[in-house]
Amino acid sequence: MRLQREHPWPATEAEALAVQAELRPLVRAVPLPAPPRLIAGLDVAYVGAHGAADDRVAAAVVVLDAATLEPVERATAVGTAGFPYVPGLFAFRELPVLVRALERLTTTPDVLLCDGQGLAHPRRFGLACHLGVLTGVPTLGVAKTPLLGQWTEPGESRGATSDVHDSGDLVARVLRTQSGVKPVTVSVGHLIDLDDATRVVLDAAPRYRLPETTRLADRLCREAVAAVG
Repeated sequence: MRLQREHPWPATEAEALAVQAELRPLVRAVPLPAPPRLIAGLDVAYVGAHGAADDRVAAAVVVLDAATLEPVERATAVGTAGFPYVPGLFAFRELPVLVRALERLTTTPDVLLCDGQGLAHPRRFGLACHLGVLTGVPTLGVAKTPLLGQWTEPGESRGATSDVHDSGDLVARVLRTQSGVKPVTVSVGHLIDLDDATRVVLDAAPRYRLPETTRLADRLCREAVAAVG
């Protein structure tokens, strides 16, 4: 899988903010052209404590058949974060190693599901937005809790939702993937709208709170960490 866009990698907070400001206008929230055939989960794990630019990071990508949720392909990469921990700039720590893992895929997924945020970000440019712009692949964020905004608790039944608003903007949707279980938060990254993103996440979570994409990618990156630990 090849990137559609690249940019110089920032070394400072000011440079990172400039990259976000440059790329943010490229984000498009649009319906998917067709139901996805292949979906991919992405996740990272850190080797030991993290916060510094030289932290070791393992990234994993697991491609699944969207209909059966059976794994089709896996890829991992290990590297350094390359950027210190700064709130709102977390993508710059994880994207370099995630991109390396994606580049090792021989297939191109129809949708990427990131463990993180998209438009639900202070500058409306979370990791899912950034990755979507770089890859040109529809991308969404699915997180355990909202990063910001206001919402009401959704109903208790599977599929119940509640929109998340921040400063007047619709930035995410809280989704109950299993009846009586704590919901997850879905946000648009790029080239997908919130309705389609919600549908993709719900379809990928038939049995557990988290979608299979997240569960399998989390397991794989932890295995990668153990291998280099």
